[in-house]
Amino acid sequence: MTASSGNLAAPLEPARREQQAQEELQAHRVRRYTYRVTAILIVVCNAVLLLGVWVSGVNLDTLFTTPDRFNTAKDICVRLSWHKVAGVERPVQLCYEWINLSDPSGDTHTFQAETQVVKGGDGKLYYDEGVRVDYRVFVLGAFVVVVVALGVTLKRNLIARYRRRLPTRVNEV
Repeated sequence: MTASSGNLAAPLEPARREQQAQEELQAHRVRRYTYRVTAILIVVCNAVLLLGVWVSGVNLDTLFTTPDRFNTAKDICVRLSWHKVAGVERPVQLCYEWINLSDPSGDTHTFQAETQVVKGGDGKLYYDEGVRVDYRVFVLGAFVVVVVALGVTLKRNLIARYRRRLPTRVNEV
């Protein structure tokens, strides 16, 4: 019986090798296709994100900056103007336009109209900017999440579709 079982093992060996070679070929093709799809989707998704930011007109420099304030130690006042201060009967003279010495551009900075000046309990004047929520940040973040989610979903679907079609191609070749 050992002689007959030894004879059966010999013909199965080439079939097993051929099947293993085909599986390795399939794995190599899927891996190569995955790398290509990933690289293409990285470029396409980044292009969509940049196009979305450009079309929306969102200026990322102003989106994440804090309001500019006059600082007597670091700035030079160029123009004064009268401002209504909450808690004070008469208007108060404040610096309206100034040059920031740490700004290399040399541009003048101006007092933002939405900034309120209030008198504190200690008698000093303070800036009250209120709630500074820029909802464009949330919209931009949601847009990024949607583009990334669609890219990942598209990648998975393309790779699954390629794997479904691959066995028929390998058997035909």
